[in-house]
Amino acid sequence: MDASQISLSRLTDKKCVPCNLKELRPMTEGAAHTLMPQVAEWNLVKEEGVMKLRRSWTVKTFTKGLEFFKMVAVLAESEGHHPDLHLVGWNNVTIEIWTHAIGGLTENDFILAAKIDKLDLLDLLRRKPSD
Repeated sequence: MDASQISLSRLTDKKCVPCNLKELRPMTEGAAHTLMPQVAEWNLVKEEGVMKLRRSWTVKTFTKGLEFFKMVAVLAESEGHHPDLHLVGWNNVTIEIWTHAIGGLTENDFILAAKIDKLDLLDLLRRKPSD
């Protein structure tokens, strides 16, 4: 998929498509950069040739991290698209999203990231001392 094939309609209005579609291919880096403004808090990373979306949060407690994952899991199940969830230390949450079935990014990954951004997670997150 190249940048000219990317629809710029709001990602949160879309639904993930099944990852086993034969025509599903990893998007180009240019296409990924076209969608990045809609998931501005996420980082585009490349590991061993695979592009991924990654974002980290700091939660208040270990159990708040598990609550965070539960909320993401419910969303992921409803979309049929599942991220990698990491709870490191006792309060550092990182999510990585890419389409495992094709070894790269698809619009599904951006849809899920945008929908994660819309979750009401504020009560779970550690606030800065100035807040």
